[in-house]
Amino acid sequence: MFVFSYFFQELFGVVKLLFYLLLGVFVFDIFLLYRNKTGIQAQRILPEKLSNGDDNSIEIKVVNRFQFKTSVKIIDELPIQWQVRDFKIEAILNASEEKKFTYQVRPTERGEYHFGNLNIFSSTVLGLVARKQQFSAEAMVPNYPSFLQLKKYDFIAFTNKLKLFGLKKIRRIGHTMEFEQIKDYTSGDDVRNINWKATAKRSSLMVNQFQDEKSQPVYAVIDKGRVMKMPFNHLSLLDYAINATLVISNIVLKKHDKAGMFTFSRKVDDRVIAQRRSVQMHLILETLYNVETDFSESDFSRLYVDVKRHIKQRSLLLLFTNFETMDALHRQLPYLQAINKTHLLVVIFFENTELKSFMNKKATTTHQVFEKTIAEKFIYEKKLIVNELHKYGIQSILTAPENLTVNTINKYLEIKARGLL
Repeated sequence: MFVFSYFFQELFGVVKLLFYLLLGVFVFDIFLLYRNKTGIQAQRILPEKLSNGDDNSIEIKVVNRFQFKTSVKIIDELPIQWQVRDFKIEAILNASEEKKFTYQVRPTERGEYHFGNLNIFSSTVLGLVARKQQFSAEAMVPNYPSFLQLKKYDFIAFTNKLKLFGLKKIRRIGHTMEFEQIKDYTSGDDVRNINWKATAKRSSLMVNQFQDEKSQPVYAVIDKGRVMKMPFNHLSLLDYAINATLVISNIVLKKHDKAGMFTFSRKVDDRVIAQRRSVQMHLILETLYNVETDFSESDFSRLYVDVKRHIKQRSLLLLFTNFETMDALHRQLPYLQAINKTHLLVVIFFENTELKSFMNKKATTTHQVFEKTIAEKFIYEKKLIVNELHKYGIQSILTAPENLTVNTINKYLEIKARGLL
């Protein structure tokens, strides 16, 4: 009994010693972290605006003011639209080291994005205590239509790298275009453009060279009714149309045409008159930023009346809308025909990419076979809509949402090359 009691006394003494030792280390860890008032310095660096539907870079700069190696955990308070509650960056910084951390965000809704505070938790190599420092970094960043996409196509649209991005290089036909100059004949030139008088004078074949007719009005017409609220890859059809409108407007201006736009559903709204001026892209960008669907049935008769009343010069109208069935098209077809009589109308609508991916899955049950049959019917009906529009002389584009911008640019370049406008 005496030996047993003595053993417990010795054990208690060891535990007590370890406790005081641990307490001393704990206090020392606190002393290391809090004796330096500055500790960690941090700053979030935001862009002036976000680009909708694109990966945007956010940068955080962290400086270690401690004189020892420090572990840091960075917790950024992201805007509520992303619904992210577990964001963190962990790293180790050497004494007096400065590091920059970059992460990507992809906004899918236009509007204001509010960032909260920037929280930094720092600890020594012991890791017993974490010191929290909160940096007041509250900021609002507006999310605009995809200006990053605009910059990309602005660079490639007039280079030799068109095919890398799905753009077609279309040979120009010169009969309905403006005369530019007389040049030596080269293999591939249209023999119908030979200038016989110049050929006789120079004793060598000379041809007339033409350029695209300039200063033609091109309008992007965006349906903002409920059919355009359907989402694909977290981005609505309306936002795909808005992003494409921004890019095609820039291309139109670069090609020396006049770019304009307007939206419609129950009424025509958000109008920017087609012009060529230095502030045109800024006007279009600011107008597109505020476009929102009203979830109503779009009134194509109102669209026809407005086009007839306000657009007097023959123009190219790129109509972004969506038709799911032939019945939906036939209800609006008389108005589309009427618009196409005085203007060049291109109806742009969307493939249902989710149905296509569903069709690629193997059916193993009777119910799945039935569902695939229905999906195939809807996909086929989209093709019938294209044929129906073509039958009435209306040009169209049936495109996957992610290919909308490229296909719209190709159609515009084709129309310019063929001199249809």
